Amino acid sequence: MHKKLLTNLTFWVLIAIICGILLGHFFPATAVKTESIGKAFISLIKVFIAPIIFLTIVLGICGMEDMKKAGRIGVKALLYFEVVTTFALAIGVAVALLVRPGKIDKTQLQVGDASKYTGKAGTGVDWGGLLSSNLTLQVLIAALVAGIVLNYLPKKDRLVAGLTSVSKIVFLALKYVMYLAPVGAFAGMASTIGKFGLRTLVPLAQLVGSIYLTMIIFVLVVLGAILRYYQLSIFKFLKYIQEEILLVLGTSSSEPALPALMSKLETIGCSKSTVGLVVPTGYSFNLDGTSIYLSMAVIFLAQLYDVHLSTAEIISIIGILMITSKGAAGVTGSGFIVLASTLTALHNIPVEGLAFLLGVDKFMSEARAITNLIGNGVATIAIAKSEKEVVIIP
Repeated sequence: MHKKLLTNLTFWVLIAIICGILLGHFFPATAVKTESIGKAFISLIKVFIAPIIFLTIVLGICGMEDMKKAGRIGVKALLYFEVVTTFALAIGVAVALLVRPGKIDKTQLQVGDASKYTGKAGTGVDWGGLLSSNLTLQVLIAALVAGIVLNYLPKKDRLVAGLTSVSKIVFLALKYVMYLAPVGAFAGMASTIGKFGLRTLVPLAQLVGSIYLTMIIFVLVVLGAILRYYQLSIFKFLKYIQEEILLVLGTSSSEPALPALMSKLETIGCSKSTVGLVVPTGYSFNLDGTSIYLSMAVIFLAQLYDVHLSTAEIISIIGILMITSKGAAGVTGSGFIVLASTLTALHNIPVEGLAFLLGVDKFMSEARAITNLIGNGVATIAIAKSEKEVVIIP
């Protein structure tokens, strides 16, 4: 039992996160210096994202007997994303109205500099900018084109065999790099706590707590119901991807877990084509956690400034966020830019209120990233099951 525990990567990532919190709290000056280590680990993992997405999609499309399946999966995925993220936005608004996290004294809050985000605020999604800055989407499109072209080449089998060999090498290399996950998680958590400090959470504890509570409700109730519809358990799935969840918790980013998530989804029975098409697209358009955060943040700021919102205005907030939230991927600080765009479109909530959120945003990014990760996993399983693929969660 002890030997099994000591060789368990999840155990070491958890220990690393705890050690990171302790170092950040008691020795903040030292902890902040570890930031470069955390960034180096994330950069190393990012090297694998493009080749894994490309190889998975190309091999998935080449394995399809019917090219119509790719189109069908794509349409299903986009419909699923729109419905579920709208649910997420609505739940975020409902909990914020119920808990009222913005009913606090503004004078006790720390004020950050939000000008770099408010200056970029627009009233719509810059789709050209989203595509040009989002490597995942670029690779997705390139892989779709390459997969379709490859499917019609006369020497397809030889090329597919070569790509399959390359794919095995890439996943093997990733397996060894993931042994560094505890180091990345330690550095990520230590630098965050060292830089912002646990004390910054106190004034906005109600907001942070309500966002975490809403994420938990969304995962267990909404995503749980989706899996239960297909006779699968959300708890089994959470246990299955616990390493990836802890990695996201430590690094505050869902990107380091993307390659491992794709691999695990294939292992439980989702086809290469489904995984390849749904997961990368989901990382740009199925941001359940980000949707919850954005909707709760808008209501929080309205409450903070005593702005009364009518039912029509609340519905319009959900409508605006359904559009603007699709631009919240691929750019650092994009969540704030989307919030600024939304507030600008609403007119009655001061955009300057974002300054109050800057101090605790890093602590809420873990909840966003974890929920996004779980949401994309559940989306892939749901689409796979709708395609009659046999998915068994161990």
